[in-house]
Order: sequence, then C-alpha cells, then structure tokens
Amino acid sequence: MTGVRVRVRGGWLGVGAPVVVGMVAVGLWQAVVTGLGVEAFVVPAPSDIAAELGANLGVVMDAALATAANALVGLVLGTLLALVGAGVAAAWRPVADAANPLVTATAVVPIVCLAPVFYTMFGTDAQTTRVVVAAIAVFVPVYLNTLRGLRTVEPVHRDLMRAYAATPWEATRHVTLPGALPFFYTGLRVASSLAVISALVAEYFGGPVDGLGKAITSAVSSSRYALAWAYVLGAVATGLVFYAVTAVIERNNHAR
Repeated sequence: MTGVRVRVRGGWLGVGAPVVVGMVAVGLWQAVVTGLGVEAFVVPAPSDIAAELGANLGVVMDAALATAANALVGLVLGTLLALVGAGVAAAWRPVADAANPLVTATAVVPIVCLAPVFYTMFGTDAQTTRVVVAAIAVFVPVYLNTLRGLRTVEPVHRDLMRAYAATPWEATRHVTLPGALPFFYTGLRVASSLAVISALVAEYFGGPVDGLGKAITSAVSSSRYALAWAYVLGAVATGLVFYAVTAVIERNNHAR
C-alpha cells in the first residue's frame, strides 16, 4: 500500500512541479515586461500572447495541422528508410562502413541550406520539400540508434540460440530485435521533435502559404509580434504532441 502511495505521489509531483514552475515563470515574465515597459518587438507580454491566441485559435490550429501533416509524413518516411538502412548495415559490415561517411555528412548539413535547394528541385507549389527535409532530419537519429541496437546482442545470447539450433530468423526475432527496440525508441523520440522543427524551418524558405513557419514570418513582417508568439506556442504544442505520442507507444510496447 505504501508503494502505491509513493507512486501516486511521485506521479502527481512529476505533473505538478513543471506546472508550478511554468506558472511562476510566466508570472515573472508578465511582471518584468509590464514593469519595465519592454516593447512588444523585443518580447510581448504573456497576456497579449494569450489574447492573440484566443482570438486566432482556429487560424493557429490550421497552421499547426499543416506543419504536423508534413512532419508526420516525413517522420514515417524517414523512420522506414532508417530501419531498412540499419538492417542492411547490421547484416553486412561493408555496407555500414560505406554508409557511415554519408550519414555523418547528412547529420551536419544545415536545414537552411537544404530547403532552398529542394524548393528549386521540387517546385515551390508543393509540400514535397518540407516532407523531404523532415525525413532527412528523422533518418539520422533513427538509423544510428537502431544500428547500435542491432549490434549490441551479447555473444552468450547468440551462442544460446545456436545451442538450441535456432534459425537465423528465429535468433533475429527472439534476441536481436527485442534488444534493439529500446535503442530504436530512443532515436524515434528524438526524431519526433526534429520532424516538427525541420518541417517548420523549411516553411520559412518558400512553398505553399500554410504552416507555422509561414505564419510566424507573416505575423512578424506585419508587426503583430504577439500573434507571432501565439504561432510559436502552436509549434511548441505540436512538438509536444509528437513527443508524447512516441513516448506512449514506447511505454505500451514495454508493458507488453
């Protein structure tokens, strides 16, 4: 019974503490901006941001859904490609050695460089560039973590499967894949946030007139700084949703 109470108390503390800290931070933000008379173009007051968010909630949600759609497609495509690539690289070492420089190069290429190039390739009237940029950002962490997981099988486990005359597929199914899942989920959680960030950043450089990136740029250019911050809150919420969903998927898989 005591253990249950401790878990419940810990659960409430884990939820309540960030909420309290967040409320204190917002209160201090409001007090500093109001007390010092900080101009809106520097940083608007939370009350002004909340007012703009309430007045334009539908518009913010539409922009967030547009960004989320591109991020989701990029997340799925990047994850699938990473899983295939990691599987092939784990099975054939020469493939991994050949792919390592390419993956490293992909990891350090800035998104701000890729987006304009891809808009030239795929056109500015399609969402393709945003999806491709998100997929590239997703590929690297999922590939690296999954490959590491596939290579961390203990020799004793492999020997045990051989002793039971297990086929290569049975060894992979019962030993290699379960051992690699925690690494895969770690990469997926990182990639889920990167997908949203990458899709949003790609929106700054062209493409259809939708999404949070375009909305933020438009609001700033018209000097509606509080509205721009409202769109930023929409981006934060979108990223949190992606991260939370992947965390729930991981937790449910571990509970089985």
